[in-house]
Amino acid sequence: MALEIERRFLVRGAGWKEHILWRQHLCQGYLQASADGVTVRVRLEDERDEGAKAARAWLTLKATVTAVTRAEFEYEIPVADARQLLGLASASLHKERYGLDLPGGEWVLDVFEGENSPLVVAEVELEREEQALVLPPWCHREITGLGELSNAALARRPWSCWPEADRQSLLADGLCNDSDIS
Repeated sequence: MALEIERRFLVRGAGWKEHILWRQHLCQGYLQASADGVTVRVRLEDERDEGAKAARAWLTLKATVTAVTRAEFEYEIPVADARQLLGLASASLHKERYGLDLPGGEWVLDVFEGENSPLVVAEVELEREEQALVLPPWCHREITGLGELSNAALARRPWSCWPEADRQSLLADGLCNDSDIS
């Protein structure tokens, strides 16, 4: 078991693009997601670029420890198994994930597709919860611990299905709006 210490942020603008190290397309299906923060997820990495490496897949169980920390059990599985498990998932989502060259931790950025477009979320994995972090200017509202914006929740209730008032409430304080999330 590993502990995942992670903070998440809504993103505005395209300033993050100058920091891209790599890119991957992910499909995530949720086999179980409970209100107390336990999720069982299957993830399929299926690169879309010509000449890309072979697809890979993982089965992951996560359990909330604190708002910032989760216990994580992750196992690589055969791609064929992942495809079958995705067919059993009660909810799923697709996104492009980018690895970013930024200080302070391991940064990734997710550009959601389909019903979760135009949502863009940056995540940084830290070594400890109290670790200081300098945020890039395109990171705006912190959404760490907001269950309704977890990937599992977005798979069940996509961003496009939210009432406009709920979206605007989340994006309050003039940080951004749907037209400038991406």
